[in-house]
Amino acid sequence: MPKKVKAAAAKRRSSGDQEIPSKQRKAGPADAPSPLCFSSPAGLFESLIHPLGTDEFFRDYWEKKPLHLQRSDPGMAAYYQSLFQLSDLKSLCSRGLEYARDLNVCRCVGGRKKVLNKAGRVSHSVLSRDFVQNKATIQFHQPQRFKDELWRIQEKLESFFGALVGSNVYMTPQASQGLPPHYDDVEVFILQLEGQKHWRLYSPTVPLAREYSLEPEERIGSPTHDILLKAGDLLYFPRGTIHQADTPVGVDHSTHLTLSTYQNMSWGDWLLDVFPSMLFDTMSTSRGLREGVPRRLLLGSGEARDVSGRLAGSLRALADQLETGKQELRSAHMSRDFISNRLPPYTDSQQDFTPSGKIPALEDSVRMRFKDHTLITIEPSQDRTDEATQLEVFVLHSLKNQRENHMMGEGGDDDDDEEEEEEEPDVSRGLRFPLSHLQAVRQLLLAERLAVAELLLPSASDRLGLVLALWTEGLLEVC
Repeated sequence: MPKKVKAAAAKRRSSGDQEIPSKQRKAGPADAPSPLCFSSPAGLFESLIHPLGTDEFFRDYWEKKPLHLQRSDPGMAAYYQSLFQLSDLKSLCSRGLEYARDLNVCRCVGGRKKVLNKAGRVSHSVLSRDFVQNKATIQFHQPQRFKDELWRIQEKLESFFGALVGSNVYMTPQASQGLPPHYDDVEVFILQLEGQKHWRLYSPTVPLAREYSLEPEERIGSPTHDILLKAGDLLYFPRGTIHQADTPVGVDHSTHLTLSTYQNMSWGDWLLDVFPSMLFDTMSTSRGLREGVPRRLLLGSGEARDVSGRLAGSLRALADQLETGKQELRSAHMSRDFISNRLPPYTDSQQDFTPSGKIPALEDSVRMRFKDHTLITIEPSQDRTDEATQLEVFVLHSLKNQRENHMMGEGGDDDDDEEEEEEEPDVSRGLRFPLSHLQAVRQLLLAERLAVAELLLPSASDRLGLVLALWTEGLLEVC
């Protein structure tokens, strides 16, 4: 599942340089050619689940049941191995990794998770000893922070799903299990990178669960799936699926990558996000919603039936407006959380995000750059005035996001079980414009290219001001 923790200050310790033994590992080529298609987000996902088609996957498996794709493709196995190997830990430890923040060391003992983390900085020699002698599993958090190819994959998948995509790498020695039976609150894709892993999946006790939870053996029954995952294989299962996995006897070690997504992306989460703004907008035109509630309602002395009936009528009226298209849904928190915390576009140089080409003029045609990393929100103005609340257009993007912080709790993603304070719109990752600019901004995002003169704005200065602002932010270029 996505690991979101705050970086804690810890005492720095020197790291050893003993390499974890890997008797049966055959190192794949560092430049293994990719069997994945990076031409588009949809193309990447299609190649990831090949030979299954995308339509079939979402019709038959997504949020419904597990999928095991067995592959006897040496090229796929070599590519998977190049994404992350057990031997990579030695060089990574030299980069100042810390326990809990960057990795966990654990083992399942008697159906319980035993954490073997030390304090502070990770020593590779100590990590090696835990792996070999204590048969501990190493859970490496968010390796896309260090591995370019994982950044490349996850950035495309975030564009495909429109949701954050986190990852963990699990390295488990033979005849050992890292975690007890549990279920997660994310959709899970497992890529077997090295060795083999034995998986047992069980029917959910909480289908499409919203929280992580352990499940004792006596409650879960018999496995619905008993799978041996080999290098190059892929396994998918929906959130809520109870699972446990171990490295079989005779297999030197297993390394697998977990890609996880769709945390807090349910219809319920969406409704919680859009309902406040929808109700706020409707109150401005509905006298009934502006009338006062019955006296002493907060003291519990109101007529419950009358109150429930009044609310039900108001909700039906809102539903009617939605069905007739008279009410626009506006996501604010979920959209800002996604764009603020997702990976930046995959690139070799930050220079790719700077203003590109000539400065746009009124006679030019232009196009938007990084459309998959740009979105629009409509939110109340944060300017403190005595006037009635005004709505503004925010053009937000992820070009300035830090890959090193991805899914690590920076930028407002604190522990999930703590209440979050209401945030003001963050313009550090974008621009804001008057509501009158909404149509023009949407024109630019929908068009392949567009003449500046065709922008739906009242004046030439407005048109030029819009394209200059977007160009300066690195979001627009002249065709």
